Parts: sequence; structure tokens; C-alpha cells
Amino acid sequence: MDVVLLTVVLLIGVALLFDFINGFHDAANSIATVVSTRVLTPGQAVVWAAVFNFLAAFGFGTAVARTVGSGMVDLAVVTSAVIFGGLVGAIVWDLITWYAGLPTSSSHALVGGYAGAAIAKAGWGSIISSGWTKTLVFIVLAPLMGLAIALLLSVVTLWMFRGFSPRRVDTWFRRLQLVSAALYSLGHGTNDAQKTMGIVAGVLFTGGYLEVFTIPFWVIIAAHAAIAAGTLSGGWRIVRTMGTKITKLQPFGGFAAESSGAITLFLASSLGIPVSTTHTITGAIVGVGAIRRASAVRWGLAGRIVWAWVLTIPASGAIAALAYQVVALLFGVA
Repeated sequence: MDVVLLTVVLLIGVALLFDFINGFHDAANSIATVVSTRVLTPGQAVVWAAVFNFLAAFGFGTAVARTVGSGMVDLAVVTSAVIFGGLVGAIVWDLITWYAGLPTSSSHALVGGYAGAAIAKAGWGSIISSGWTKTLVFIVLAPLMGLAIALLLSVVTLWMFRGFSPRRVDTWFRRLQLVSAALYSLGHGTNDAQKTMGIVAGVLFTGGYLEVFTIPFWVIIAAHAAIAAGTLSGGWRIVRTMGTKITKLQPFGGFAAESSGAITLFLASSLGIPVSTTHTITGAIVGVGAIRRASAVRWGLAGRIVWAWVLTIPASGAIAALAYQVVALLFGVA
């Protein structure tokens, strides 16, 4: 096996490892609401989410993958060391925030790491500003959309079922929450797995195995399989934060939060925007909590989460830049 092929294989392995950790770290996004309302047990919930994360491989396009792979960093400066540094930055930040139980964005960790390594190699000119505009806007917009849509769905739901007994409403929404959880997991897989696809395609393009930047079907399947396996493993520290610590959820609230998240994610994916599934569902959960009363939301914890969001891109970028410099120094590569 020649050096180039070995490097490509190793980088694809690291990219799929990140994808696995992404699923592990973001399992809370897909299952926290359905577990906290006791519609499914944790074991049932991770299987449900993992199945729909994988099924998202079929028929939802690759617009986000193209944005991440070729629309945010100039491919002319991308090398194996840049990709490796970016993945290390994302993986390390994900593990740090998982240990702290903070629901941060694996997506922003990945694009932050990728950018940090590229800047360490070639300076700020390596960044494609047009590709970052929509991503940076949606850092703010995605959780606000999640909050607003969840708030609206909650109001509509409460009005529609105002004459029903609480027990009957609970029974209906326990069933409906299975549907909303499935849709949210489809949205999660659609947006998040594509980010790893973009990186893997970048590896293949840089290694000379793709003449033009495109996403092979086997890359789509591998990325969805890795994120589904990670989801199946669960990230219980973050599940507790998302499902019980921000606000207390009932089945109708879980339905509203998951439906809101799914709508936001499918919209962003259709536009090719790599958004944070974590930001989206957190905003939706806050929206559901706020419909009862503002004090139902634990704003102190929400504030800690927001600070972690703000730090994600620069922190993962700094770690990636350091990783790139170490690799470049040790192996004499650029």
C-alpha cells in the first residue's frame, strides 16, 4: 500500500471516528425529549433514533456535504495535515463538552476545526467568506427558529386540545411523539452526517481519487452508518441535561420540540446550510418550557450552554491549529 493510499485510508478512518463521536455526542438531540417524557426507554429510544439517522442516507441530497467540503475552505490549501488537524480539533472539543455534559455543536466543532487548521497553514485568505455567511447567521437563527416554531406549535396544540382531558391528551401525544422523534432523527442524520461526507470527499479529492469534487454513494452510506452507530451508543451525560435540566417536558411538549427541530433542519438542509442540530433542539426545548412560564426554564443552565456555543468554533479551531502545527513539525509536511 503506497503512502498516499495509506494516508487517505487513515484520514477516512479518523473522519468516520468523528462521525461516530458526533452521533454519540448528539444522541441527546434525538432522544432526550422522548426519554424524558417516558414515551420510550433509553434503550428503545437510541435504537429508534439510530434507525432513522441511517435511513436519512436515502433521498435527502448532499447539499450540506458540498458546502462543508468545498464551500468553506479553499481546496487549494487543503492537505492531509489540514484535514487531520481539523478532525482532531473537532473530536477533542466534542469529548471535552461531552464530559462536561454540555450540548454543544459537533457541526460547528468540525467547521471550526477545519478552518483553524487551514488558517494555521495558509492564513485567513484560505477561508471562503461566502460559505461562512449562512453558517454564522444560522448560529443565531437556528435556535431562534426552533424556539419560535416550538412556541407556536405548543400554543396551537393547547388550543386544539383545550376541551380534552389531560389523560386523553397524554395518550395521543405519546403516539404522536414517536412520529416527531423519527422525523427529528431523519433531520439530524440528513444535516449532520453530510458534514462528514464533505470531509471524506475532500480527502478523496486531495488524494487524487476524485477528478471533480463529488460525493460517492459509498461515502453517503458509510457516514450515515457511523453516525447511527454513535447514536446507538448514546451520550447519557448530555441526555440528562437536555431532557430534564433545562425544563420539564410532557409528551405534547416533546412533540412540539421535535417537530420544530425537524422543520428547521429539513429547511436548512434543503438550502445546503450546515446548522447545529444541538442549537436547534435546545432552542425548541426552551420554547416549550417558556409557554408555561418563564421560570419553567432554567436560564442559568441555558446561559452556560450558550457560552459553550460561543466558544465552540474558536476553541475547536485553536485545538486544530495546534494539531496541524504538531503534525507539520513531526512529519515535515504542509
